[in-house]
Amino acid sequence: MTQHTIEHDPVTAVFSTRVDGELAVLEYRREGETMVIVHTGVPDAIGGRGIAGELVRAAFEHARSLGWHVHPKCSYAAAWAERHPEYNQLLV
Repeated sequence: MTQHTIEHDPVTAVFSTRVDGELAVLEYRREGETMVIVHTGVPDAIGGRGIAGELVRAAFEHARSLGWHVHPKCSYAAAWAERHPEYNQLLV
């Protein structure tokens, strides 16, 4: 699986990557020590490459590094979390 460079902007609360000129994003908001993932978006032109999963994994790893919990309100992030039980301890 290709790993793309994921960038994080804590000011705008966005994880992003640019692939073939297209921007894919994961947006969240912080509620205390909980990261609430509200949206994961990957343009159709670059879909099917695992990019959304890379964004979600980056967000979960960031939360883990800070001792935060994660509330995946976005349907994609919630489904991803179900498929990755190694992150169950982070879920609220």
